[in-house]
Amino acid sequence: MKGVILAGGLGTRLYPLTHATNKHLLPVYDQPMIFYPIQTLVSAGITEILVVTGGPHAGDFLRVLKNGKELGLTHLEFAYQEKEGGIVDALLLADNFAGEESIALILGDNTADFDIGPAVRNFRDGAVIFIKKVVDPGRYGVPVFDSKNPKKIIKVEEKPKRPKSEYAVTGFYLFDKNWLAYARNCKPSIRGELEIPDIQNQYILAGTLKWQELKGFWTDAGKFETLFAANYYWARKKGVDV
Repeated sequence: MKGVILAGGLGTRLYPLTHATNKHLLPVYDQPMIFYPIQTLVSAGITEILVVTGGPHAGDFLRVLKNGKELGLTHLEFAYQEKEGGIVDALLLADNFAGEESIALILGDNTADFDIGPAVRNFRDGAVIFIKKVVDPGRYGVPVFDSKNPKKIIKVEEKPKRPKSEYAVTGFYLFDKNWLAYARNCKPSIRGELEIPDIQNQYILAGTLKWQELKGFWTDAGKFETLFAANYYWARKKGVDV
C-alpha cells in the first residue's frame, strides 16, 4: 500500500498566515502540519508517499521535507495540482505513482492521535473510511446510516445543510485498486469540484465500503479555531502546561 497526502489549495481561510507559505507547512506546536499525516502513515508501515501540492508556495515543501529520509520515508514524490479542482482532481495526480495499487489517502491538514496500523494490516479490498462524531458535521462529508441497520452506511453527503447524522467522514481513507477507476468516473459537483464522497459512494454501491469510528483526538486544521485546537492538543500531549 502506498500513501498519498493532499496538501494543495490556497488556504484562504487562514489568510494572512498563508500569504507567506502553504497552509500545510504552518506550525502545529513544534512541527510543520504535514509532519503529522506523514508520521501517521510511517507508523502504519507505509513509507512510499506522494505529496500533492499546488499554489504559489509549492516549492517550500522541498526545503522542509527534502527527500523524506529524516521522516522515515523510503520514497517521496511530489505532484503539482495546477487548478482548484477538488480533492478527487488532486487524487487523480497519483495515477502514475500508485496505479492499480491500494492507497492510504490523508488530507494534509488532518492531525489525529490514533494508530491506523491495524486497519492497514488487515486491509484486503474495498474501502475503509474513518468517522468521528462532531458538533458541526455540515462542514464535512456526512455518512447516512440505514434506518433499518444502524451499522450500515448507505450514502455519504458532502457538506449537507441538514446533516442526517452527527458524524463526519475524517480525512483518512483506505482504497483498493479500484480507486482510480472510481475517481475517473466522478463528475463536477454544483461547486464545480470533483468531490471525494463520489468515490466513497461508488464503493457503497459495490457493497465494499467499511467504516471505523475514530477514537481519540482528531481535527482538520483548516481554519483558525481548529488550527489553535491542534496546537493546544499537541503541546499538551508533549508535556507543555498551557
